[in-house]
Amino acid sequence: MQIGMIGLGRMGANMTTRLIRGGHAVVAYDRDPAAVQRSVGDGATGASSLEDLVSKLQAPRAVWIMVPSGDPTDATVNDLLKLLAPGDAIIDGGNSKWTDSKARYARSKEKQVAFVDAGTSGGVWGLANGYCLMVGGDDDAVKRVEPVFLTLAPEGGYAHVGPSGAGHFSKMVHNGIEYGMLAAYGEGFEIMEKSEYTYDLHQLASIWRYGSVVRSWLLELLELALKEDPDLAKVRGWVADSGEGRWTVQAAIDEDVPAPVITMSLLSRFVSRQEESFSAKVIAALRNQFGGHAIKAEGE
Repeated sequence: MQIGMIGLGRMGANMTTRLIRGGHAVVAYDRDPAAVQRSVGDGATGASSLEDLVSKLQAPRAVWIMVPSGDPTDATVNDLLKLLAPGDAIIDGGNSKWTDSKARYARSKEKQVAFVDAGTSGGVWGLANGYCLMVGGDDDAVKRVEPVFLTLAPEGGYAHVGPSGAGHFSKMVHNGIEYGMLAAYGEGFEIMEKSEYTYDLHQLASIWRYGSVVRSWLLELLELALKEDPDLAKVRGWVADSGEGRWTVQAAIDEDVPAPVITMSLLSRFVSRQEESFSAKVIAALRNQFGGHAIKAEGE
């Protein structure tokens, strides 16, 4: 089928290429003309603007948005709703907050434009391995654009999981679980790295991939990272979060669901961003006051 792709970053460009290889016709747009030209080189039809993209699509149109969540996605949806016609469809494959997706669904419905939220996992490996897709939206809308999902996903990696917002809600929880898994791997390997034993951490990551109950794709990626940089000397221990962990914790609070692992894994990311923890300074000062415990001065 024919589809427009808006946003040709690491994910969008690879998805465009996978769709073209799967026999789909893609009209591609990005604010960076060089990104458009790279996709044109892979077989896409380039577009110079949203207006140009919409004009090159045949009705009923389908447009996939792959831009940063929040205001960039909101602005793109609003601009598209001025250009699209009844019967057209918008697919948001970014990491949007599920409540935002429900609001965009409602705005789109007023214009008789379908809105589908597609939680997308796979990262930069998706081109070769495919993307796991958790899709929310009306049955008829999802069915119409399903050929795209079936091409992007590996066998068994796509499902229509519920109505509007369900796709991005499940992707949010997926990423919250990822936070906990990453934290557990990080803590475990640090315990070994600090122990009395001189472990070959790459070796351990390698053998744990076979037969171990903790084997996973994340462990495979850690094995690759340790193979390239055994001491991770080139990596600064500063960990960002893109929002989904916070939203998952908030959902857990709203639903009265205890989620201590995900919550603590989120908070540990905040610790990674502090050059010096004021909280730790308070604790050290108090221990000195009540117990006479030694304090390390700055620079020690």
